[in-house]
Order: sequence, then structure tokens, then C-alpha cells
Amino acid sequence: MDASLEKMVDPTLAEMGKNLNEAMKMLEDNQRKAEEENEKKYARKDIPGPLQGSGQDMVSILQLVQNLMHGEEEEETSQAYRLQNVGEQGHMALLGHSLAAYISVLDRERLRKLTTRILSDTTLWLCRLFRYENGSAYYHEDDREGLLKICRLVIHTRYEDYTIEGFNVLYTKQPVIYISSAARTGLGQALCNQLGLPLSCMCRVPCNTMFGSQHQMDVALLDRVIKDDVESGKLPLLLVANAGTPGAGHTDKLGRLKELCEQYNMWLHVEGVNLATLALGYVSSSVLAATKCDSMTLTLGSWLGLPAVPAVTLYRHEDPSLSLAAGLTSSQPVEKLRALPLWLSLQYLGHDGIVERIKHASQLSQRLLENLKNLDFIKTSVEDELSSPVVVFKFFREYSNRDQTSHAAQASTIQHPIISNERYIYDTFNQWLGEQLAQLVPASGVDVVELEDEGTCVRFSPLMTSAVLGTEIQDVDQLVDCLKMKIPVLTSTLQLREEFEQEVRRTVGLLYIEDLSWPGLGVVRYNYHSDGKNDDKQEKELEKINTELLKKLNELESDLTFSLGPEFGGQKNCVYIGMVTEDLDVSELVETIAATGREIEENSRLLENMTEVVRKGIQEAQLQLQKANEERLLEEGLLRQIPVVGSVLNWFSPFQASPKGRTFNLTAGSLESTESTYVSKAQGTGTTPPPTPTSSLAKQRLPGQKIFKRSLRSSDAFSETSSVSHCDDLEKVDQRPPALFPGQEQGPLETEKAEERKEVAQATKTDTEDIQSDKLPRDCTKVEEQEGQR
Repeated sequence: MDASLEKMVDPTLAEMGKNLNEAMKMLEDNQRKAEEENEKKYARKDIPGPLQGSGQDMVSILQLVQNLMHGEEEEETSQAYRLQNVGEQGHMALLGHSLAAYISVLDRERLRKLTTRILSDTTLWLCRLFRYENGSAYYHEDDREGLLKICRLVIHTRYEDYTIEGFNVLYTKQPVIYISSAARTGLGQALCNQLGLPLSCMCRVPCNTMFGSQHQMDVALLDRVIKDDVESGKLPLLLVANAGTPGAGHTDKLGRLKELCEQYNMWLHVEGVNLATLALGYVSSSVLAATKCDSMTLTLGSWLGLPAVPAVTLYRHEDPSLSLAAGLTSSQPVEKLRALPLWLSLQYLGHDGIVERIKHASQLSQRLLENLKNLDFIKTSVEDELSSPVVVFKFFREYSNRDQTSHAAQASTIQHPIISNERYIYDTFNQWLGEQLAQLVPASGVDVVELEDEGTCVRFSPLMTSAVLGTEIQDVDQLVDCLKMKIPVLTSTLQLREEFEQEVRRTVGLLYIEDLSWPGLGVVRYNYHSDGKNDDKQEKELEKINTELLKKLNELESDLTFSLGPEFGGQKNCVYIGMVTEDLDVSELVETIAATGREIEENSRLLENMTEVVRKGIQEAQLQLQKANEERLLEEGLLRQIPVVGSVLNWFSPFQASPKGRTFNLTAGSLESTESTYVSKAQGTGTTPPPTPTSSLAKQRLPGQKIFKRSLRSSDAFSETSSVSHCDDLEKVDQRPPALFPGQEQGPLETEKAEERKEVAQATKTDTEDIQSDKLPRDCTKVEEQEGQR
């Protein structure tokens, strides 16, 4: 194939394509040994050296580029994943950049003909593909640069003397640019900075608050604002509308906005991800109205998965001189080569390939939206369910009738704090949900977005991510499965938060910390009580206790996660408890935390006072030993203390003294006598040791059941036994031999008692069977005779 390529095209172009293919294969090859890679990273990155005098070959340079691309080890996986999804169409786009550099060295006439052909072909294809008739195109790297050039074009058009007098003509009539409040952040400020206009020239139009979508521009309010600006001597210049807002993917009422712009002689510019659906066979009427606007910006790189291709701004204008003055066209042929990577990629994909990619992204959105409709506690924010390529959803638990009544009663007294707290809690939970879904299903491309009215939501926009990440239908199904697993956890945690707060508040020694930004059950702190101590010392002791408490809780065999909270959180010396399930025993959890904290506090106090206790105990022991020596001297006499005489006297007349000793009790901090120890030793070892006390926290659990879990067996599952079954149980118990000690045989007394119990059980069973079978009443005389015999 390489030989045939060299025959058909110029040898230099063939060599360029061959070198590019070899370079891409080398950069995408990640099967090298880890030792060699680490050595090269260490040699090339950590110890950079001067340029080599003889230079390096291409293989070594590309190897260096690959090492720099992968960077640290933790980033290697994600970088390699993205490189694997570049594909052949991506290679064509990268080849376009190399060809542009090569074509720029041609002679001026050949360069002009080639760039004119490339620019005209690409513009014609895009205008037909996105239904924008008689349009011109401007190719730019920054997606905001196209709108900036359009603003300059409109200024040149509306201010005739702007080319000569410049900004002086703007004093007579101040220009006004209108953008939606749902536009991307910083767009208005960036335009004013680049155009040299004050921020007063930028007007943010609010979205609908009473009727319609919460993300669509309020057309009636915009009409009143424009009238006020005209009456005050200002010049309405341009309106930026959205065909797919950056947050929720909603489309403004483009038809009505176009009529309003024609009324006030304004320029209408449209941008947004929904413009990609213009290439499909079915287009919603709201998006189709964008074909009548004055200009639009298309970001084909993210829609089609093409790396390093420019964005395109399509516009309609009849005066080429003003377009040249605004920078939309250029007389330099080299600048026209920006369209070359896109020209190659569009030819490689073809019309069907482009439409198929956009259609696939729309199908992914519809697949997810259909599954979300069947899920409880999931609220979606979608404008058009039939054609919206962006799906925004959030976790939201509806209140029951009883909850609504209590909630309304609370809101009537403290309305704003309750609404605010609920908003914060749901934002925190949805932030956690979005992060979990993005981590579990990275190929889905979901992210977290902040909306003004809905709060924190999870966004799925496959038009912006699926071509790069390679998202498929099975990835959407996996996303739904993960969402189904997370919803019960969110619901149970939300329900148990209030119970946990109440249990902590009523437990002595624990302090409940309200942290609405923590996605979990709650935050608790063991409250250290001390009298007459310094505050700094108390804080240090509090930190030690809670740190040890966190360590003890993590050592327990439970499904809960305990942590110190977020890295930059406001609360310190606390235990943060994560998400929980519905079978959590909150009372046992709180009781365990309190008991563990008390145990740690007691141990810390014992260690703290150990030095003082031991010192006092030693002093007391010395006094008592001195006193004991004096008493022994009085009891034995002075003669027994003389070495030779004392031994002879003790041999003729031994002195019988009771053994005395002392023991130091660390718990009580006092000296005790050892007489009780000698007495117990003298009595023998046949005593039974005292029973070990059972902790109140050690509850009976089923096999395999972890701590803090409620038993699935309910208390009403056990019914009362009947008299017959009770007699059967007695008989079974009596038939068993009595418990014996090891080595002990059953004596006649035990045998006689066992027979008596057996006779009583048999008689009781016989009488009960007679009663149930409607027989005659039992013979009382027979029973009396049996009792007499016994």
C-alpha cells in the first residue's frame, strides 16, 4: 500500500504521511517494560541536560514526547485511554496540521489556489450539512473568537465612521450587547475586555421565572429592556441566544427572538450543542429556527471526536470589505489553511459518517431518558424528550402526605432556613451521586453541573463526550444499573439523618455537628469534659480522643465508612459517617460511639494520672514498710536481731509470725494487704471463678451479620405455642440426660428424678390429648394415687 501511495501522490506527501503513521504508532504503543520507562523518565525528565551538539534521532525525540505525554503514573491510564480512541479520523485531522505546514512553503500562486479550494469546499459542505444557506465561514481555535469577530463586524456595520474615528463614535450612542443569564460563565466580560467596551455595555437578560422553561430567555422582559435602552439613547447592537444552554441544554425561543431582532435592527447570534441536530433528518422546530439567524458557532471537534480541528462560525453578510475589517476574512493564504484539518476529516467521514455519529449521540440520550422515567426519586430536567441531546437529572425524594403536613407546619414557622437546608442537603447528595457515577462508569462522560433553579444536578451530554470516550449503549445501561444501586443508599441515608441527629443529641458525651456539605449520615464529636483546664490543652486532648475514636471505629467489622471529613472542611476533631443502608441500627451505632469514647477517655485519664498515683503509692509504701519494720522489732525482740544470737535463739525457740505483705492497686491508687490472697490459696483451688460480665453492646447476631445491622427477623414472627407442643417439648427435655461434670456418672438420685419428670410429662400429654379428642375428663383419683406413690 505504501508503494502504491508513492506512485499516486507526491513523494514528499507520501513520506510525510508515512512518518506521521509511524509517529502515531510509536506514541500509542504502551507495551514497553516498566523498568525501561521509569529509567527514561528519570533520565529525561528529572535531570534535564543541555542540547546535544550532534542532535538526536526521531525515535528518541518521539520517545521523549511520549514520556512527557503520560506524565505521572496515576495519569497514565487516562491518557492512554484517550489516545486509543483517536481513531483513523483523528489521524486525518492530525495529518492536516502537518500538511498545512508543508503547503505553506509553496509558491504564492499555487498556495492561493489551493487554500481557496479548501476554504470554499469546507464552507459549502458545512452550510449544506447544517442547513445554513448562502453563508460564509470563519475558522478559529478559540470558540469565543468567532463571536468576538461578529461583534466587531456589527460595530463596523452600525457605526459608519468607526473605521476612521474609532471608539469616539461610541460616545454618541453606547452599544448594548444582550446575553442570556443562562449563558456560559464569563462570556460577557470576555467580550467587553476584547472589544474595549465598559461592562455597562453588557446586559444580562433573565430567564423565565413564572411561565415556560426556567432556562429560556424571557422574551417579554427583553422587549421592555430594549425599549428602555432605545429611549435612553443607547444602540441595541447584538443578541446572543442559546440552542442548548451550557448547563441544561435548553433552547431559547429563537423564532420570537429573530422577530424581535428584526424589529430593532439587531444581530442575532446562536450557539449551543443542539445545533448539531440540524444535520439529522428530524429536527425540532425550536432548533430549526436557528437556520434563520445571522450567525452561529459550531464546535465540530467535540461532536465528531476530531482532535485539534478549529471551531466554525457561519454568518451572512454582503459587504466583504467590512468582513475583512472585522477579521472574519484574511488576505493571507496561510491563515486560510486553518480549515485543512477539517477538510480532510469531513472527506474521510463523509456525509453518512457525520450524521451517524450525531445520531448515535442522540440515541444514547434517548436511551438514558427512557430508563430514568422508570426510576423513583429521580427528577429530570429535559426540554424536548423526543430530540434533546442533553439529559440532566437529580436525586429528589418526594414527601408523603404526612411528611408534607409536618413539613408545611415547620415551614410556616421557619420557612427560609428549612428550604435552604434541604437545598444544601440535596445539592450535597447529588454532588456525591455524580462523582460516584463518573467514577464507576467513566465511559459515560457524566459530570456535575450547578443550575440556578434546580441546584446541583448530574448531566449526560453524549454529543460533547461520546465521540472521544467511545460511549456505547451498554455504557448507558451500566450507568442505569449503578444509579439503581445508589438510589436506595441515598434514600436510606436521607431518612436516617434525622434519627441519627436525635440519638446523638440525647446521648451524654456526644455532640452533633451540623454539616450540610457532608454527603453521609452525619457528623459527631465526642465531647470531652474537664474542669479547670486550659482551652488549648482541652483541644489537644479532644483531638487525641476523637482521633483514637476514629481508629477504633474503623477497626470494627462494619459496612460503614468513618473519616475525618473533607480535607478543607470547616469542622475539625470530628467523626464523619458516610452513606448507610436501610438496615442500619442507629441506636446501636450511637451507643457504640459513646461507649468507645468513654473508654478512650478513661484510659487517657488513667495514663495521665499514672505518674502521680505511682509516686504517692511509693511514698506510702515506704512509710508502711518502715512502720512494719518497727512492729517486727517489737514483736521479735532485740536479741533476735543480733546475727549469731538471733539464729541460735530462733533454733531453740522458733518465732511463729503470720505472713504479711502489701500489694499496690493501680486502679484505686492505694496499698492493700495480701492476707486475703494467702487465705484463698490455703482454702484450695476448687472455687468457681466469677462470671464474666457481658457487654450491653454485644447483641445476638445471625451468622455472618455485621455490626450495626438490624436483624431481619421481626419480633412478631414467633407465635405462642399450644399446650400439646409445650408438653412435647417438656418430654423431649426430660428424655435428655442431665448435664454432668466430666468424669461424673449418673447416680440413682438423678435417675429417679428423671423418671418422675418423664411420668409427669406423659400424664400431662395424655390428659391434653383426652381433652382435645373430646374424651371424658381425666380421672382425678388416678392422679392422686400417682402423687401418693411418689
